[in-house]
Amino acid sequence: MNPVQSSAAQVLWGPGGAPPMSYCARCVMPAASATPLTYDGNGVCSACRVAAQKADIDWDRRRRELGDLFQSYRSDGSNYDCIVGVSGGKDSYWQVHVVTKMFGLKPLLVTYHGNNYLPAGEYNLNRMREVFDCDHIVVRPGVELLKKMNRLCFHKMGDMNWHGHCGIFTVPIQVAVRYRVPLIVWGEHGFMELGGMFSHADYPEFTAKTRLEHALRGFDWYDMVDEELGIAERDLLWAKYPSDDEVDDTGARGIYLSNYLGWDASEHGPLMQELYGWQDSPEPFDRTYRRMSNLDDMHENGAHDYLKYVKFGYGRATDHACKDVRSGRMSREEAIEMVRAYDDVRPRDLIRWLDYVGMSAAEFDRVADGFRDPRVWARDASGAWVKTSLWDPPAS
Repeated sequence: MNPVQSSAAQVLWGPGGAPPMSYCARCVMPAASATPLTYDGNGVCSACRVAAQKADIDWDRRRRELGDLFQSYRSDGSNYDCIVGVSGGKDSYWQVHVVTKMFGLKPLLVTYHGNNYLPAGEYNLNRMREVFDCDHIVVRPGVELLKKMNRLCFHKMGDMNWHGHCGIFTVPIQVAVRYRVPLIVWGEHGFMELGGMFSHADYPEFTAKTRLEHALRGFDWYDMVDEELGIAERDLLWAKYPSDDEVDDTGARGIYLSNYLGWDASEHGPLMQELYGWQDSPEPFDRTYRRMSNLDDMHENGAHDYLKYVKFGYGRATDHACKDVRSGRMSREEAIEMVRAYDDVRPRDLIRWLDYVGMSAAEFDRVADGFRDPRVWARDASGAWVKTSLWDPPAS
């Protein structure tokens, strides 16, 4: 380990030093992950360890538990049985399929629309109420507000899509309180799937703490009020989480299907295509090899993900490859090649986003560089940014 790597290891792991490698020994997730990880003595990350638990779970028993839970929340016929937050993606189609076809519930579908859907994503979203015969509420903030939010949050935290995280994890709860539908059905627990934050024995549920500290990075609507930009409190009503009293009075509860059913997103796309004519992207993405993910935001796999690379030195191709390694669909060697092919690509859609918010490429680079993680990036003698410790991942 060279001195730079040793220094980075001290930052990451403290006086005890680093685990055997700066990348997981089983997948290709870096130690400086955007989703916090831990490592065992063999250098295997917590996400891989938690994923391995799935093989030992009695999923038939858990499905019966889910059925009993749903039965306890069925309305008397005068209201919806549950709320399902949907984007129109393969996973939200799967969620509604489970709720309606497998368990016979009547859900109310709720969508936060961030204005940048791909054509295939818009098509899928619009068809949901038709193919599932469900009522569907779509909340679409004003376009000029969203442009301001894109720019503000990029400068504030290096994440132009904060408004999307906020809307997705706020609007369904607002609707649940307003319509007095206590059960909210989410899909996978992202931090457990990506980082192994919880064990499958924990049955984690959605909470206001989860929303604020994890999804929203500790920011909330009041941090976005900006007189200079013309963002007022009344522009952010969709971003306000209900009060504790309102949540308690409704009895609102958010569960994750991944606690009860063997969650495998790679199977959802083909199945939803077969059953409902769901569409993936007809065009490949610049920064990942999958075409079935994040069709609700044309910049999620591009400009937004490129920011993650600038900050942490990896991107969505790493996330997707890690999932495929854990499910047995890809070897670690194949995953490394995917990461090498995609992770450092500057995407073409960045030009579109810059025009969308009225920003120059020079301003983008200047602001983005300010968010580079010093554990990962340093300037060389010429002033160019180089990775200090985390790439290339060694072969198995």
